[in-house]
Amino acid sequence: MEKRAEPLVPPHMSGYADKHGVFHLLQSLVSSVLTDQPEDPVSYLISVLQRRSFNIPRVLVLGPPAAGKHTLASKLSAELRAVHVTAESLLKDQSELSTQLPVEQRVHQRLRELDCFHRGWVLEGIPQTRLQALTLQQAGVVPEHVVILEASDDVLLERREGKLVDPLTGDVYHQTFIWPANDIIAQRLEKGRGPSEAHYLAELQRFHGEVTGLSSAYQHVLKIINSDQPHADVYQQVLAFVRTRHCSRTPRILLLGPPGSGKSHQARLLSEKYKMLDVCCDQLISSAAADGSSLGQKIQSYLDDEQPAPDDLVLQVLERHLSQVDPRRGWILHGFPRDLQGALRLQESQHQPNRVFFLELTDDVCVERISLRATDPVSGERFHAVTRPALSSEIQNRLETRPEDRPPTVTHTLNQCRTHTAALQSVYPDMVLIDADQDPHSVFEALESRLNSV
Repeated sequence: MEKRAEPLVPPHMSGYADKHGVFHLLQSLVSSVLTDQPEDPVSYLISVLQRRSFNIPRVLVLGPPAAGKHTLASKLSAELRAVHVTAESLLKDQSELSTQLPVEQRVHQRLRELDCFHRGWVLEGIPQTRLQALTLQQAGVVPEHVVILEASDDVLLERREGKLVDPLTGDVYHQTFIWPANDIIAQRLEKGRGPSEAHYLAELQRFHGEVTGLSSAYQHVLKIINSDQPHADVYQQVLAFVRTRHCSRTPRILLLGPPGSGKSHQARLLSEKYKMLDVCCDQLISSAAADGSSLGQKIQSYLDDEQPAPDDLVLQVLERHLSQVDPRRGWILHGFPRDLQGALRLQESQHQPNRVFFLELTDDVCVERISLRATDPVSGERFHAVTRPALSSEIQNRLETRPEDRPPTVTHTLNQCRTHTAALQSVYPDMVLIDADQDPHSVFEALESRLNSV
Protein backbone atom coordinates (compact mmCIF):
# COMPACT_ATOMS: atom_id res chain seq x y z
CA MET A 1 0.00 0.00 0.00
CA GLU A 2 1.29 3.43 -0.91
CA LYS A 3 2.42 5.39 2.13
CA ARG A 4 0.63 8.68 2.64
CA ALA A 5 2.75 11.81 2.77
CA GLU A 6 2.95 13.36 6.21
CA PRO A 7 1.48 16.89 6.44
CA LEU A 8 4.09 19.66 6.52
CA VAL A 9 2.35 21.30 9.49
CA PRO A 10 -0.06 19.51 11.85
CA PRO A 11 -3.68 20.70 11.40
CA HIS A 12 -3.94 22.32 14.85
CA MET A 13 -0.75 24.29 14.16
CA SER A 14 -1.76 25.30 10.63
CA GLY A 15 -5.05 26.65 11.99
CA TYR A 16 -3.19 28.88 14.42
CA ALA A 17 -0.72 29.94 11.73
CA ASP A 18 -3.54 30.87 9.35
CA LYS A 19 -5.46 32.80 12.01
CA HIS A 20 -2.46 34.92 12.98
CA GLY A 21 -0.90 35.30 9.54
CA VAL A 22 2.28 33.39 10.47
CA PHE A 23 2.99 32.11 6.96
CA HIS A 24 2.63 35.61 5.54
CA LEU A 25 4.85 37.05 8.27
CA LEU A 26 7.59 34.48 7.63
CA GLN A 27 7.41 35.05 3.88
CA SER A 28 7.78 38.82 4.37
CA LEU A 29 10.71 38.43 6.75
CA VAL A 30 12.56 35.97 4.52
CA SER A 31 11.91 38.18 1.49
CA SER A 32 13.36 41.22 3.29
CA VAL A 33 16.47 39.34 4.43
CA LEU A 34 17.17 37.92 0.96
CA THR A 35 16.61 41.30 -0.69
CA ASP A 36 18.82 43.34 1.66
CA GLN A 37 21.31 40.63 2.75
CA PRO A 38 22.38 42.36 5.99
CA GLU A 39 25.63 41.44 7.76
CA ASP A 40 23.70 40.79 10.99
CA PRO A 41 20.40 39.12 9.99
CA VAL A 42 19.12 38.78 13.57
CA SER A 43 19.46 42.48 14.42
CA TYR A 44 18.06 43.33 11.01
CA LEU A 45 14.95 41.19 11.57
CA ILE A 46 14.38 42.78 14.96
CA SER A 47 14.51 46.23 13.36
CA VAL A 48 12.07 45.13 10.65
CA LEU A 49 9.60 43.84 13.22
CA GLN A 50 9.89 47.08 15.17
CA ARG A 51 9.23 49.25 12.14
CA ARG A 52 5.76 50.72 11.99
CA SER A 53 6.02 50.55 8.21
CA PHE A 54 6.39 46.79 8.06
CA ASN A 55 3.57 46.61 5.53
CA ILE A 56 5.33 48.88 3.09
CA PRO A 57 4.03 48.77 -0.49
CA ARG A 58 5.70 46.39 -2.90
CA VAL A 59 3.80 46.71 -6.17
CA LEU A 60 4.37 45.64 -9.78
CA VAL A 61 2.53 47.43 -12.59
CA LEU A 62 2.69 45.46 -15.84
CA GLY A 63 0.93 45.60 -19.18
CA PRO A 64 1.37 46.02 -22.92
CA PRO A 65 2.88 49.21 -24.38
CA ALA A 66 0.47 52.20 -24.28
CA ALA A 67 -1.77 50.57 -21.65
CA GLY A 68 -1.13 53.42 -19.20
CA LYS A 69 1.46 51.82 -16.92
CA HIS A 70 3.61 54.93 -16.45
CA THR A 71 0.76 57.29 -15.59
CA LEU A 72 -0.76 54.77 -13.22
CA ALA A 73 2.53 53.89 -11.49
CA SER A 74 3.46 57.58 -11.11
CA LYS A 75 0.17 58.44 -9.46
CA LEU A 76 0.19 55.32 -7.32
CA SER A 77 3.73 55.88 -6.02
CA ALA A 78 2.83 59.48 -5.14
CA GLU A 79 -0.29 58.33 -3.26
CA LEU A 80 1.60 55.61 -1.37
CA ARG A 81 4.76 57.75 -0.93
CA ALA A 82 6.69 54.87 -2.43
CA VAL A 83 9.67 54.93 -4.80
CA HIS A 84 8.70 54.75 -8.46
CA VAL A 85 11.17 52.43 -10.21
CA THR A 86 11.25 52.17 -14.00
CA ALA A 87 13.68 50.75 -16.56
CA GLU A 88 14.68 54.33 -17.40
CA SER A 89 15.31 55.31 -13.78
CA LEU A 90 17.47 52.21 -13.29
CA LEU A 91 19.72 53.33 -16.14
CA LYS A 92 19.82 56.93 -14.87
CA ASP A 93 20.47 56.23 -11.18
CA GLN A 94 23.04 53.45 -11.39
CA SER A 95 26.70 53.41 -12.34
CA GLU A 96 27.94 52.51 -15.81
CA LEU A 97 29.16 49.17 -14.46
CA SER A 98 25.75 48.40 -12.95
CA THR A 99 23.90 49.18 -16.17
CA GLN A 100 25.82 46.38 -17.87
CA LEU A 101 24.25 43.85 -15.51
CA PRO A 102 21.09 41.90 -16.39
CA VAL A 103 17.93 43.83 -15.59
CA GLU A 104 17.05 41.42 -12.75
CA GLN A 105 20.32 42.24 -10.94
CA ARG A 106 19.81 45.95 -11.48
CA VAL A 107 16.33 45.74 -9.98
CA HIS A 108 17.67 43.71 -7.06
CA GLN A 109 20.38 46.31 -6.36
CA ARG A 110 17.94 49.22 -6.57
CA LEU A 111 15.34 47.71 -4.27
CA ARG A 112 18.01 47.05 -1.63
CA GLU A 113 18.67 50.78 -1.25
CA LEU A 114 17.43 52.55 1.87
CA ASP A 115 14.69 54.63 0.25
CA CYS A 116 13.01 51.53 -1.16
CA PHE A 117 13.52 49.69 2.12
CA HIS A 118 11.82 52.38 4.21
CA ARG A 119 9.22 53.72 1.77
CA GLY A 120 8.44 50.70 -0.41
CA TRP A 121 8.36 50.65 -4.18
CA VAL A 122 6.19 50.62 -7.29
CA LEU A 123 8.07 48.78 -10.05
CA GLU A 124 6.84 49.63 -13.55
CA GLY A 125 7.12 47.35 -16.57
CA ILE A 126 9.54 44.85 -14.98
CA PRO A 127 9.70 41.86 -15.21
CA GLN A 128 8.89 41.38 -18.87
CA THR A 129 9.11 37.57 -18.93
CA ARG A 130 8.25 34.65 -16.68
CA LEU A 131 11.96 33.79 -16.44
CA GLN A 132 12.74 37.29 -15.18
CA ALA A 133 9.88 37.00 -12.67
CA LEU A 134 11.20 33.71 -11.30
CA THR A 135 14.75 35.08 -11.13
CA LEU A 136 13.56 38.10 -9.14
CA GLN A 137 11.55 35.87 -6.81
CA GLN A 138 14.59 33.68 -6.18
CA ALA A 139 16.56 36.83 -5.33
CA GLY A 140 13.93 37.78 -2.75
CA VAL A 141 12.06 40.41 -4.77
CA VAL A 142 8.54 39.33 -3.85
CA PRO A 143 5.74 41.87 -4.50
CA GLU A 144 2.65 42.12 -2.33
CA HIS A 145 0.46 43.18 -5.26
CA VAL A 146 0.79 42.75 -9.02
CA VAL A 147 -1.42 44.68 -11.46
CA ILE A 148 -1.61 43.74 -15.13
CA LEU A 149 -3.41 46.24 -17.35
CA GLU A 150 -5.13 44.90 -20.44
CA ALA A 151 -6.83 46.41 -23.49
CA SER A 152 -7.51 45.45 -27.08
CA ASP A 153 -4.80 46.05 -29.67
CA ASP A 154 -7.03 48.62 -31.44
CA VAL A 155 -7.30 50.71 -28.26
CA LEU A 156 -3.56 50.46 -27.60
CA LEU A 157 -2.70 51.57 -31.14
CA GLU A 158 -5.08 54.55 -30.82
CA ARG A 159 -3.41 55.56 -27.56
CA ARG A 160 0.02 55.33 -29.11
CA GLU A 161 -1.00 57.70 -31.89
CA GLY A 162 -2.40 60.32 -29.51
CA LYS A 163 0.37 60.25 -26.88
CA LEU A 164 1.51 63.66 -25.57
CA VAL A 165 4.29 64.45 -23.09
CA ASP A 166 4.96 67.38 -20.75
CA PRO A 167 8.62 68.27 -21.53
CA LEU A 168 9.16 69.70 -18.02
CA THR A 169 7.87 66.81 -15.92
CA GLY A 170 7.84 63.87 -18.31
CA ASP A 171 4.19 63.21 -17.45
CA VAL A 172 2.23 61.45 -20.19
CA TYR A 173 -1.14 62.68 -21.49
CA HIS A 174 -3.42 61.88 -24.39
CA GLN A 175 -5.68 63.87 -26.67
CA THR A 176 -8.68 61.69 -25.83
CA PHE A 177 -7.98 59.58 -22.75
CA ILE A 178 -6.06 61.88 -20.37
CA TRP A 179 -6.04 65.66 -20.85
CA PRO A 180 -4.45 67.98 -18.24
CA ALA A 181 -6.80 70.19 -16.23
CA ASN A 182 -4.19 72.96 -16.18
CA ASP A 183 -4.20 75.07 -19.37
CA ILE A 184 -0.54 76.04 -18.94
CA ILE A 185 0.46 72.36 -19.00
CA ALA A 186 -1.81 71.73 -21.97
CA GLN A 187 -0.13 74.51 -23.98
CA ARG A 188 3.35 73.08 -23.57
CA LEU A 189 2.54 69.46 -24.41
CA GLU A 190 4.57 67.88 -27.17
CA LYS A 191 4.00 64.89 -29.41
CA GLY A 192 5.26 61.82 -27.60
CA ARG A 193 8.40 60.29 -28.99
CA GLY A 194 8.58 56.54 -29.07
CA PRO A 195 9.77 53.56 -31.05
CA SER A 196 8.79 53.00 -34.66
CA GLU A 197 5.49 51.33 -35.42
CA ALA A 198 7.30 48.11 -36.36
CA HIS A 199 9.16 48.11 -33.05
CA TYR A 200 5.96 48.91 -31.16
CA LEU A 201 4.08 46.03 -32.80
CA ALA A 202 6.96 43.70 -31.98
CA GLU A 203 6.82 44.78 -28.33
CA LEU A 204 3.06 44.27 -28.29
CA GLN A 205 3.46 40.78 -29.73
CA ARG A 206 6.18 39.97 -27.20
CA PHE A 207 3.89 40.95 -24.35
CA HIS A 208 1.08 38.77 -25.69
CA GLY A 209 3.52 35.85 -25.71
CA GLU A 210 4.62 36.43 -22.11
CA VAL A 211 1.47 37.55 -20.30
CA THR A 212 0.28 34.03 -19.50
CA GLY A 213 3.63 33.14 -17.92
CA LEU A 214 3.73 36.39 -15.94
CA SER A 215 0.18 35.81 -14.69
CA SER A 216 1.13 32.31 -13.59
CA ALA A 217 4.24 33.53 -11.74
CA TYR A 218 2.21 36.02 -9.70
CA GLN A 219 -1.17 34.28 -9.61
CA HIS A 220 -1.66 34.58 -5.84
CA VAL A 221 -1.11 38.35 -5.75
CA LEU A 222 -2.49 39.29 -9.17
CA LYS A 223 -5.23 41.64 -10.30
CA ILE A 224 -5.96 42.01 -14.03
CA ILE A 225 -7.70 45.29 -14.82
CA ASN A 226 -9.27 46.48 -18.05
CA SER A 227 -7.56 49.78 -18.89
CA ASP A 228 -10.08 50.61 -21.63
CA GLN A 229 -12.08 52.81 -19.25
CA PRO A 230 -11.61 56.28 -17.75
CA HIS A 231 -8.22 56.64 -16.10
CA ALA A 232 -9.79 57.70 -12.79
CA ASP A 233 -11.78 54.45 -12.66
CA VAL A 234 -8.70 52.36 -13.42
CA TYR A 235 -6.73 54.16 -10.74
CA GLN A 236 -9.40 53.71 -8.07
CA GLN A 237 -9.62 49.98 -8.80
CA VAL A 238 -5.85 49.62 -8.53
CA LEU A 239 -5.66 51.69 -5.36
CA ALA A 240 -8.40 49.64 -3.69
CA PHE A 241 -6.59 46.44 -4.64
CA VAL A 242 -3.20 47.63 -3.39
CA ARG A 243 -4.71 48.64 -0.06
CA THR A 244 -5.92 45.08 0.58
CA ARG A 245 -3.85 42.48 2.37
CA HIS A 246 -5.35 39.41 0.78
CA CYS A 247 -2.07 37.51 1.08
CA SER A 248 -2.17 37.55 4.87
CA ARG A 249 -4.40 34.48 5.03
CA THR A 250 -4.22 31.35 2.95
CA PRO A 251 -7.60 31.16 1.17
CA ARG A 252 -9.82 28.44 2.63
CA ILE A 253 -12.99 29.01 0.67
CA LEU A 254 -16.44 27.58 1.28
CA LEU A 255 -18.85 27.77 -1.65
CA LEU A 256 -22.52 27.49 -0.72
CA GLY A 257 -25.65 27.74 -2.86
CA PRO A 258 -28.59 25.78 -4.23
CA PRO A 259 -28.04 22.93 -6.71
CA GLY A 260 -27.44 24.33 -10.16
CA SER A 261 -25.89 27.58 -8.92
CA GLY A 262 -22.50 26.64 -10.38
CA LYS A 263 -20.47 25.74 -7.30
CA SER A 264 -18.50 22.95 -8.98
CA HIS A 265 -17.77 25.04 -12.06
CA GLN A 266 -16.59 28.07 -10.07
CA ALA A 267 -14.50 25.87 -7.78
CA ARG A 268 -12.76 24.42 -10.82
CA LEU A 269 -12.06 27.90 -12.23
CA LEU A 270 -10.62 29.12 -8.92
CA SER A 271 -8.53 25.98 -8.57
CA GLU A 272 -7.12 26.28 -12.09
CA LYS A 273 -6.16 29.93 -11.73
CA TYR A 274 -4.91 30.03 -8.15
CA LYS A 275 -3.65 26.41 -7.86
CA MET A 276 -5.81 25.80 -4.81
CA LEU A 277 -7.24 22.39 -4.02
CA ASP A 278 -10.73 21.75 -5.40
CA VAL A 279 -12.49 19.83 -2.60
CA CYS A 280 -15.76 18.35 -3.87
CA CYS A 281 -17.33 16.48 -0.96
CA ASP A 282 -19.47 14.28 -3.21
CA GLN A 283 -16.35 13.05 -5.03
CA LEU A 284 -14.49 12.55 -1.75
CA ILE A 285 -17.33 10.44 -0.38
CA SER A 286 -17.47 8.31 -3.54
CA SER A 287 -13.70 7.77 -3.48
CA ALA A 288 -13.73 6.87 0.21
CA ALA A 289 -16.56 4.38 -0.33
CA ALA A 290 -14.52 2.65 -3.03
CA ASP A 291 -11.17 2.46 -1.20
CA GLY A 292 -12.03 -0.63 0.84
CA SER A 293 -11.18 0.91 4.22
CA SER A 294 -13.36 0.46 7.29
CA LEU A 295 -14.48 4.06 6.95
CA GLY A 296 -15.28 3.44 3.29
CA GLN A 297 -17.36 0.40 4.13
CA LYS A 298 -19.44 2.42 6.59
CA ILE A 299 -20.04 5.07 3.95
CA GLN A 300 -20.89 2.48 1.30
CA SER A 301 -23.67 1.06 3.48
CA TYR A 302 -25.41 4.45 3.41
CA LEU A 303 -24.91 4.83 -0.32
CA ASP A 304 -26.38 1.36 -0.89
CA ASP A 305 -29.51 2.50 0.95
CA GLU A 306 -29.53 5.73 -1.10
CA GLN A 307 -29.03 7.74 2.08
CA PRO A 308 -26.58 10.64 2.61
CA ALA A 309 -23.53 9.81 4.70
CA PRO A 310 -23.75 11.27 8.25
CA ASP A 311 -21.82 14.45 9.03
CA ASP A 312 -19.35 12.68 11.31
CA LEU A 313 -18.30 10.31 8.51
CA VAL A 314 -18.08 13.15 5.98
CA LEU A 315 -15.87 15.13 8.35
CA GLN A 316 -13.59 12.13 8.89
CA VAL A 317 -13.10 11.87 5.13
CA LEU A 318 -12.63 15.62 4.79
CA GLU A 319 -10.11 15.90 7.63
CA ARG A 320 -8.16 12.90 6.35
CA HIS A 321 -7.95 14.51 2.93
CA LEU A 322 -7.03 18.05 4.03
CA SER A 323 -4.46 16.87 6.57
CA GLN A 324 -2.30 15.66 3.66
CA VAL A 325 -2.33 19.04 1.92
CA ASP A 326 0.33 21.74 2.25
CA PRO A 327 -1.47 24.26 4.53
CA ARG A 328 -0.08 27.16 2.48
CA ARG A 329 -1.83 25.99 -0.68
CA GLY A 330 -5.43 26.83 0.16
CA TRP A 331 -8.63 25.08 -0.90
CA ILE A 332 -12.20 25.50 -2.13
CA LEU A 333 -14.80 23.33 -0.42
CA HIS A 334 -18.27 22.66 -1.87
CA GLY A 335 -20.97 20.07 -1.27
CA PHE A 336 -20.65 20.34 2.52
CA PRO A 337 -22.04 21.54 4.88
CA ARG A 338 -25.68 21.39 3.79
CA ASP A 339 -27.36 22.35 7.07
CA LEU A 340 -26.82 23.94 10.48
CA GLN A 341 -25.53 20.77 12.11
CA GLY A 342 -22.92 20.20 9.42
CA ALA A 343 -21.78 23.84 9.56
CA LEU A 344 -21.35 23.70 13.33
CA ARG A 345 -19.38 20.47 13.07
CA LEU A 346 -17.14 22.00 10.42
CA GLN A 347 -16.49 25.03 12.62
CA GLU A 348 -15.41 22.71 15.44
CA SER A 349 -12.88 20.97 13.18
CA GLN A 350 -9.32 22.00 12.34
CA HIS A 351 -10.37 23.16 8.87
CA GLN A 352 -12.67 26.14 9.28
CA PRO A 353 -13.14 28.26 6.13
CA ASN A 354 -12.00 31.88 6.24
CA ARG A 355 -13.97 33.02 3.19
CA VAL A 356 -17.58 31.99 2.60
CA PHE A 357 -19.52 32.74 -0.60
CA PHE A 358 -23.17 31.98 -1.35
CA LEU A 359 -24.13 31.73 -5.02
CA GLU A 360 -27.66 33.11 -5.29
CA LEU A 361 -30.06 31.76 -7.91
CA THR A 362 -33.85 31.45 -8.20
CA ASP A 363 -35.47 28.01 -8.13
CA ASP A 364 -36.72 28.31 -11.72
CA VAL A 365 -33.23 28.97 -13.05
CA CYS A 366 -31.80 26.17 -10.90
CA VAL A 367 -34.26 23.64 -12.37
CA GLU A 368 -33.58 24.89 -15.89
CA ARG A 369 -29.82 24.58 -15.45
CA ILE A 370 -29.90 21.14 -13.85
CA SER A 371 -32.08 19.81 -16.67
CA LEU A 372 -29.09 20.49 -18.96
CA ARG A 373 -26.75 18.31 -16.90
CA ALA A 374 -25.87 14.74 -17.84
CA THR A 375 -23.37 12.11 -16.75
CA ASP A 376 -21.11 9.85 -18.78
CA PRO A 377 -21.77 6.29 -17.49
CA VAL A 378 -18.34 5.16 -18.70
CA SER A 379 -16.09 7.77 -17.05
CA GLY A 380 -18.49 9.10 -14.41
CA GLU A 381 -17.78 12.66 -15.58
CA ARG A 382 -20.56 15.22 -15.44
CA PHE A 383 -21.19 17.49 -18.42
CA HIS A 384 -23.44 20.48 -19.06
CA ALA A 385 -24.92 21.52 -22.37
CA VAL A 386 -23.84 25.15 -21.88
CA THR A 387 -20.94 25.43 -19.42
CA ARG A 388 -19.21 22.10 -20.08
CA PRO A 389 -20.39 20.32 -23.22
CA ALA A 390 -19.30 16.77 -24.04
CA LEU A 391 -15.94 16.50 -25.75
CA SER A 392 -17.20 14.37 -28.63
CA SER A 393 -20.39 13.14 -30.27
CA GLU A 394 -19.58 9.65 -29.00
CA ILE A 395 -19.67 10.85 -25.39
CA GLN A 396 -22.71 13.02 -26.07
CA ASN A 397 -24.71 10.05 -27.38
CA ARG A 398 -24.16 7.96 -24.26
CA LEU A 399 -24.83 10.66 -21.65
CA GLU A 400 -27.50 9.90 -19.08
CA THR A 401 -29.55 12.06 -16.73
CA ARG A 402 -29.16 11.06 -13.10
CA PRO A 403 -32.36 10.45 -11.11
CA GLU A 404 -31.43 13.27 -8.72
CA ASP A 405 -31.26 15.69 -11.68
CA ARG A 406 -34.86 15.14 -12.73
CA PRO A 407 -37.26 18.06 -12.05
CA PRO A 408 -39.37 16.50 -9.22
CA THR A 409 -36.27 15.47 -7.27
CA VAL A 410 -34.57 18.81 -7.92
CA THR A 411 -37.61 20.72 -6.66
CA HIS A 412 -37.63 18.67 -3.44
CA THR A 413 -33.88 19.26 -2.95
CA LEU A 414 -34.30 22.99 -3.53
CA ASN A 415 -37.04 23.18 -0.90
CA GLN A 416 -34.73 21.52 1.61
CA CYS A 417 -31.88 23.82 0.64
CA ARG A 418 -33.99 26.94 1.20
CA THR A 419 -34.97 25.82 4.71
CA HIS A 420 -31.29 25.59 5.69
CA THR A 421 -30.04 28.84 4.12
CA ALA A 422 -30.93 31.12 7.05
CA ALA A 423 -29.32 28.70 9.50
CA LEU A 424 -26.11 28.66 7.47
CA GLN A 425 -26.08 32.46 7.43
CA SER A 426 -26.25 32.45 11.23
CA VAL A 427 -23.08 30.34 11.36
CA TYR A 428 -21.35 32.45 8.68
CA PRO A 429 -22.54 36.05 9.27
CA ASP A 430 -19.77 37.39 7.00
CA MET A 431 -20.98 35.25 4.10
CA VAL A 432 -20.68 37.13 0.78
CA LEU A 433 -23.66 36.86 -1.57
CA ILE A 434 -22.83 36.48 -5.27
CA ASP A 435 -25.40 36.82 -8.05
CA ALA A 436 -25.08 33.53 -9.94
CA ASP A 437 -27.75 34.42 -12.53
CA GLN A 438 -25.20 35.60 -15.09
CA ASP A 439 -22.64 34.01 -17.35
CA PRO A 440 -19.99 31.89 -15.57
CA HIS A 441 -17.17 34.29 -16.43
CA SER A 442 -18.98 37.20 -14.78
CA VAL A 443 -19.69 35.10 -11.69
CA PHE A 444 -16.01 34.17 -11.54
CA GLU A 445 -14.97 37.83 -11.81
CA ALA A 446 -17.33 38.70 -8.94
CA LEU A 447 -15.89 35.90 -6.81
CA GLU A 448 -12.35 36.87 -7.67
CA SER A 449 -12.83 40.52 -6.82
CA ARG A 450 -14.31 39.68 -3.44
CA LEU A 451 -11.69 37.03 -2.80
CA ASN A 452 -9.02 39.71 -3.00
CA SER A 453 -10.82 42.03 -0.59
CA VAL A 454 -12.25 39.70 2.05
